[in-house]
Parts: sequence; structure tokens; C-alpha cells
Amino acid sequence: MADPATAPTAPPVPIAPDGRRTAAMPFILIAVLIDVISIGLIIPVLPHLVGGFTTSPTEQAFWYGAVTFAFGLASFFGAPILGALSDRYGRRPVLLIGFSGLALSLFVTGAATALWMLIVVRLFSGAMQANAAVANAYVADITPPEDRARRFGLLGAAFGLGFTLGPVLGGLLGSIDVRLPFFVAGGFALLNWLYGYFVLPESLPADRRKPFSLRSANPVVALRGLTQLKGVGPLVAVVGLAGLAQMVLHTTWVLYGSFKFGWGPAENGWSLFAVGVMTVIVQGGLLKHLLKRYSPERLTAVGLVSSTLSYLAWGLATEGWMMYAVIGLNVMGYAVNSTVQSMISGAADARSQGQTMGSVASLQSLMSVAAPVLGATLLAVGSAPTAGRWLLGLPFFFCAALQAVSTVLAFQHFRRSSAVSAAAA
Repeated sequence: MADPATAPTAPPVPIAPDGRRTAAMPFILIAVLIDVISIGLIIPVLPHLVGGFTTSPTEQAFWYGAVTFAFGLASFFGAPILGALSDRYGRRPVLLIGFSGLALSLFVTGAATALWMLIVVRLFSGAMQANAAVANAYVADITPPEDRARRFGLLGAAFGLGFTLGPVLGGLLGSIDVRLPFFVAGGFALLNWLYGYFVLPESLPADRRKPFSLRSANPVVALRGLTQLKGVGPLVAVVGLAGLAQMVLHTTWVLYGSFKFGWGPAENGWSLFAVGVMTVIVQGGLLKHLLKRYSPERLTAVGLVSSTLSYLAWGLATEGWMMYAVIGLNVMGYAVNSTVQSMISGAADARSQGQTMGSVASLQSLMSVAAPVLGATLLAVGSAPTAGRWLLGLPFFFCAALQAVSTVLAFQHFRRSSAVSAAAA
């Protein structure tokens, strides 16, 4: 999930008196980069692997939704628990659990001979993985609140670079054999486990750890606590709705491109490559300059408007090149995740970053539980033989509506916050 170009912006890595490495941005950027490459490798080919066990586009869409649903459901319960465990035992051991779980699930997926095997292994993988949440907590551990939006932007750039390289490589390998990317991705995940075990330092000092409570790690209790964070509670609804829109996009992008434009693994890989490039450009380079001129709140509001229009345009696209045009124009939309996460992280105390980021991940996982059902249903309706060609865009029209609602909620929240600040002044 690291762009070598971003590494020089981080301070030199000091060595602790006992000879251990001190946690710094380059370490977590490299770990995130390898992790996302391994995940990105399978994105263009997983729907086609599912299609090998089905007999029609409608059946393929349904079972692909079921496979994705299994991962999201397990992650919903697992993410806040793993996040809370990282507050107790540190970030490094939980990341190692995630890397090993990912490697095992990828190898088993590549060897799967039935749909039930895919569903079971995705349940296992979802329960074992909270890598993104723990990586965000890692960054919060080593970064003062005022710099977190920029640092989360670097982390987002690492995600973008991984999703730039992974899907393209996955698409090329998938053109050779649809199962090959899973074994290559498993190798990357094993490489990341070795990196984590031998190189990655711990970021959470012992004096900032807190006891583990299974009750507080309950996903329902964790989400309730997230809504009660001072000054950012209403943003939880924005995260949820925007996350649902993004998850519907992710679960339908490949099949939408295949059904509407006749794209195969290679074409889908290149389209995801374009998304990754834009993410790296915005979060890795442009965001730090934007933050010098505009507040995170303003960037969030503008980004939500941009994303709303982009979803609508993707649904209306009639040619494949139009998808690329919208990807390039949605500049501000790529900044939203970093700015919102910085606001939520800043509202949490230093001893609860893991649980807070885990709660955010749990909310996003809850959305990923609903997304496959909604996305697959809408895509199945739009791809029915009696449906008009424009109806294939139903998932994206739904995403545009969700994003429009989250935009209104964000504007209302920022307006109230400004009024409260002005009254206090």
C-alpha cells in the first residue's frame, strides 16, 4: 500500500538505544504497498474465476456478490476486534496476522474447485484482515494531529500505487491463466509477512497501550462509540454512505466493463491502473499543496460533489474511453478518504487509535456486506435480456444518489461546526 517518490518527505529513521528500529513512515508505506499489490492482483480475475463455476452472466453476478459478501461480513466482526487487539499488543503482531491470513486465503482461492470453497476462504480472509485499519492507526501513532491528513494522503498514495501495479499485473497474468494471479499474490503476501517479521518496527509504545475489552470490540458498541466522538459524530454517516457507494463501485466495476464494453482481464486491469495513477497523483503529491490553502472540511465537501458527478457519468458512459475520462476528471474525489480519516483520528485519544480505525473499517465492512447484494441485484436487473443498454448503469446511478446524500450531510455538519466555532470565538 509506498511510492518511492514519497519516501524522502519522511524524516530519517533513527535507531533506538537498544538497536531496534524506530517506527517511521517509510516502513509502513512499504508494508502497505506490498499488501495492496497482492490484493490488487486478484481484482481483475476474481469475477472470472467465479464465472468458471457459473453458466450465465446473471448467475455470475449473483455468486460474485455472494463471495464478496462473505468477506465483508467476516471483516465487519473482525476489524474492531483486531483494532482493539492492536491497542493492547501493538500494531506489528496484528499486521503479521493479517499478512499470514491473506497469503493462506490467496493460495486456497487459487486452488479452489467449487464455489463453496471460495465463500469459506473469503470468510476466513475477512476475519483475519484489518491491515488497512491497523496501518492507519500506525500512522496516527507516529504523526501529530495537524499532520495526519497529509500523512494519510501518503498512505492513500501507497494504496493507489499498489492498485496501479496490482491490477495491471493481475490482468496480464490472468490472460495466461485465470488462477495464476492468486498464486503470485500469495507469494507477495508471504514476502510482506517476512518483511513485517524481520524489518517492520512497532509503533505503539508500551505506555500508550490499554487493556483489551471484548465488549468494547463488539462491532455494534464500537460503531456507537464512533458516533460519539466529539465534533465528528455526524461524519460517520458520511463515511457509511460514501463507503457503500465505493463498495458498490468496486463489486460491479469489472463485470460492468465486461458486460457493457466487452472488456476482459487486461482491459479491466488497465482501467484500475488509471484509478491507481490518479490516486497516487492526488494523495501523494497534490494533497499536501491543497492542505496549505484549504481546510480538510472544504476539500471533503468539494471531493464529495466531484464523486457524485463522476458516478453519474460512469453510469451514462457509452464508450470505454469515457470511463477513463471521468477517472481523470474526478481529481478532488480522491482526497476525501484522507481528509475525513484525519478528522476522525484527531477526535480520538492516543490510546484508542487502533479501536477507532478498526471501527471505521468495521463500518466500511458493513457497507461491503450490503454492497455485493445491492450491486449484484442492480447489475443483474440491468443486464437482463429485456433491459435497455442504459440500465447497465443502475449500480452507478445508485452510487450517485448515495454520494449526493452524503454530500448534503457533510455540508450541514460543516455549517453547524462553523457556527459553533464562530459563537465560541
